[in-house]
Amino acid sequence: MTRSDQYMLIDDLVLHHILTYACLHESDVVLEIGAGTGILTEKLAEHAGMVIAIESDTTMARSLTTRFKDTGTGACVVEVVHGNALKIEFSQFTWFNKVVSNLPYSISSKITFKLLEHPFEEAILMYQYEFARRLAASHGSKDYGKLSICVQYLADVELLEIVPPTAFSPQPGVRSAIVRLTPRAPEYEVADRNFFSRFLTAVFSQRRKKLKNSIAAFTSIKDVELPEDLLNMRPEELPAARLAEISDVLYHHQRD
Repeated sequence: MTRSDQYMLIDDLVLHHILTYACLHESDVVLEIGAGTGILTEKLAEHAGMVIAIESDTTMARSLTTRFKDTGTGACVVEVVHGNALKIEFSQFTWFNKVVSNLPYSISSKITFKLLEHPFEEAILMYQYEFARRLAASHGSKDYGKLSICVQYLADVELLEIVPPTAFSPQPGVRSAIVRLTPRAPEYEVADRNFFSRFLTAVFSQRRKKLKNSIAAFTSIKDVELPEDLLNMRPEELPAARLAEISDVLYHHQRD
């Protein structure tokens, strides 16, 4: 039985675009999450040196193992891993340098942050379009929020292409999008990342409120040493680095 959010990519043109975006070479080792029936896996194997294909469905994993059992002799090696990608330790695959996947949509957020805990050059990932918009959003956009900030703290995000439901079987009820993630060092620092995460949750859960109101609900600190014009702004109006500065002021004030 397939997962309820497992949509197999069957459009040859979209598959070709994914391979073009990934720019694969024989030296590349690709991690694929949610290999499904192996349509994308086969295309990856035609260009990369090795593909590590993770699939949680027992029947599909068995079929993939049979399908790619003869790889490794003068061809790309395809290693099929049966298991839940959220539970598998990616550190055991220390040699992968690229990630190319048609992700199960229900794990989009968790798997993205898990991937960003590990070093790789770039990822070409299929997401639900609305999720992809939130990943790539800039301040001032209605899609901008905690997800945008936390992912962009760790990587550059580029929305490459919108994909229609007809590219999949079965067809999802929503559009999808191909996104490139390129890990990099943070462009600004925060005093405490856990505190910053909680701060972002607090202010964006009340995104239409002014910062002074959401900050008051988040902390019992009074007389916060921040400019009044800043406190009268809404979180979506501020770039991430500015929100980090506010978070740091609150963090240090709380510790004093």
